[in-house]
Amino acid sequence: MSHKPNIIIFISGSGSNLQAIIDAVQAGQLDANIALVVSNRKEAYGLVRAQENGIPTLYHPLKPYRDAGKSRAEYEADLAERVRPLHPDLLVLAGWMHVLGAEFLNQFPNRVINLHPALPGQFAGTHAIERAYEAYQRGEISHSGCMVHLTIPEVDAGPVIAQAEVPIYPQDTLEQFETRMHTAEHRLIVEAIRLHCARR
Repeated sequence: MSHKPNIIIFISGSGSNLQAIIDAVQAGQLDANIALVVSNRKEAYGLVRAQENGIPTLYHPLKPYRDAGKSRAEYEADLAERVRPLHPDLLVLAGWMHVLGAEFLNQFPNRVINLHPALPGQFAGTHAIERAYEAYQRGEISHSGCMVHLTIPEVDAGPVIAQAEVPIYPQDTLEQFETRMHTAEHRLIVEAIRLHCARR
């Protein structure tokens, strides 16, 4: 008997991608159960979105570990301990601003996917949208895009599950380009979760 895949979503901010996933589940477009939303920031609006939809939340900050002289590896080991009992089929990093290392990833092989607002091999790391916009202004690229990939310890690398091109237009402000990128991300994250769950 097949069960609905259990998904855990990791966020650090507004959680607009989380909302896109919640909407897809509620509309019956995504056959999955969001078991938990994890944030490393207390004021992340995504936690409110989760609570409003009756989804359990976990606030797991790094700072108390730092203050106690503990390592990132210890932080990640504890995080893995907290989510393992939920038997997640998929862990989705949707605007999660903390690089997860091997300590965490090795416990969930091929089950952690990350959304990154750039195409494979371009603009790894933070501020990818701004960096793409600036590169376009300098004439270095004609478009950008977003991707969802399997997470490996190397930042924004790992096999790509789904990607989408996002155009940049000459008259775009950064905000306009950013809005177009987020719209593409919301579609792509849902598609990637569907693809990944279908493969499992």
